[in-house]
Amino acid sequence: MNIGIFDSGIGGLTLLHQALVMLPNEKYIFYADTDNAPYGTKSSAQVITLVDNVMHFMTEHNCKAVVIACNTATAAAAETMRRKYKIPIIGIEPAVKPAVRESHGKRVLVAATPLTVREEKLQNLVKRVDDAHLVDLLALPRLVEFAERGEFESDAVEQYLREALSAYVLEKYGELVLGCTHFNYFKDTFRKILPKDVHMIDGSEGTIRQLAFVLERTSQAETLRASEQKNDTSVRYFSSGREWKSEQELAYIRQLHERLERMRVL
Repeated sequence: MNIGIFDSGIGGLTLLHQALVMLPNEKYIFYADTDNAPYGTKSSAQVITLVDNVMHFMTEHNCKAVVIACNTATAAAAETMRRKYKIPIIGIEPAVKPAVRESHGKRVLVAATPLTVREEKLQNLVKRVDDAHLVDLLALPRLVEFAERGEFESDAVEQYLREALSAYVLEKYGELVLGCTHFNYFKDTFRKILPKDVHMIDGSEGTIRQLAFVLERTSQAETLRASEQKNDTSVRYFSSGREWKSEQELAYIRQLHERLERMRVL
């Protein structure tokens, strides 16, 4: 059986990449809903409909669990999908709690899509963990657009981020939460702009740990561990239902994984 991982676009590869590191012997279906990207500028109702379509696809492709690798989709649709579908659904959310815990009293900046920033799920999370009122929220919609066209390092990207961050006294911040999986592609540019002691954090590793826990709890985990000799991992890639099979498409996927590995170790 497969593990389904999906996002509105290539941002969800962040979660797949982390899953391949931590759960290397599983089989995966990766689905980027590129026809409908970005989700972050849509209404909650629109996102719920789109996520429902993807979940139907995943159930038809023999998925034993699904990871919603999109903060926006998790915030808008995860609970609705859990009521409708019987397989485990693991969502991702901005890593606000660990960021507040690790900030040592300095401020925390949470960067996300406009819909994630607006949704009650994030607002309630901040209220629950931010007793000292350290958290600020920042919407960065254009980063998703840059990522989807493969523009990760450019003067335009750097200018956009410098302008977006110019309203903040960055020396007051200890943590930057990357609250959209697309944002992980830009860690190197964030690092150029942020003070050296600002730590970047995202929810990828925690989400895959939760996936592993759910698979163990439901006795669906492959017994092979990352430290052991592994078989070839099987991943099938889809763009809004169309499978990526051409050498050009798969070469681009490999390039994205290579970039994500560089960003992962930053």
